[in-house]
Amino acid sequence: MLPSELRTSIRCGKHQTHTSGVCQDYVQANLVVLPKEYAFDFLLFTMRNPKSCPIVEVLEPGQFQSKYGKNSDIRTDIPLYHVYEDGQLVDKKQRIDEIWSEDLVSFLIGCSFTFESQLIKGDIPLRHIEENKNVAMYQTDIQTEKAGVFEGPMVVSMRPIPDSLVQKAAEITALFPKMHGAPVHIGDPAEIGIQDITKPDYGDFVGIRDGETPMFWACGVTPQAVALHAKIPYMLTHSPGCMFVTDWKNEEYLQEGK
Repeated sequence: MLPSELRTSIRCGKHQTHTSGVCQDYVQANLVVLPKEYAFDFLLFTMRNPKSCPIVEVLEPGQFQSKYGKNSDIRTDIPLYHVYEDGQLVDKKQRIDEIWSEDLVSFLIGCSFTFESQLIKGDIPLRHIEENKNVAMYQTDIQTEKAGVFEGPMVVSMRPIPDSLVQKAAEITALFPKMHGAPVHIGDPAEIGIQDITKPDYGDFVGIRDGETPMFWACGVTPQAVALHAKIPYMLTHSPGCMFVTDWKNEEYLQEGK
């Protein structure tokens, strides 16, 4: 399926689940939408925390079409959205065009789903894709660097990787700095504040087998944890695992980085 076809399917309400493993050769992005008055502070937050919030694109106030998606609409082309008020998740919506306003500024943030196709091409198995599940995501005790009202814990995504392929997985993902890059932690989850690996804060746990090591990458769900911690008055985001899929090919991204 081409990204344009997927976006149409999402917009029509046919695809309503996560986008992990979908359109694997194309860049996927997280979404954060804020009132204009908070946009500078959030942009500064992303610059101070590039590992968890690598910027792909910032849209002008009121704009909703990404340059990376022909005829795209970030208000309707994501399977599920979260609405936060005063740091609380107050609603989940399949589209946000009916609550859109001209003072809203949209940020597209790199997503680790982008490098998954390269891991698979490198013969590194990804169980959540094999089992058609969302990736497991956890809130950690790693603190982000504050900018204005924005501060709080880093969220990470976890993938169990065969021991013999851990170094290879780290090297492949390091090629994608705008998609969270190399892992922030490898091994014992307790070292980054995860007390029960079987209970992710977002997504689905797929088990860690003998001979496998859990690997953790910074995650674009971090702004949602920040919204809860900092009690942001108003923010719209993607639902964890439900991404904006662009027309930008992974290979084009890699070529631009050289």
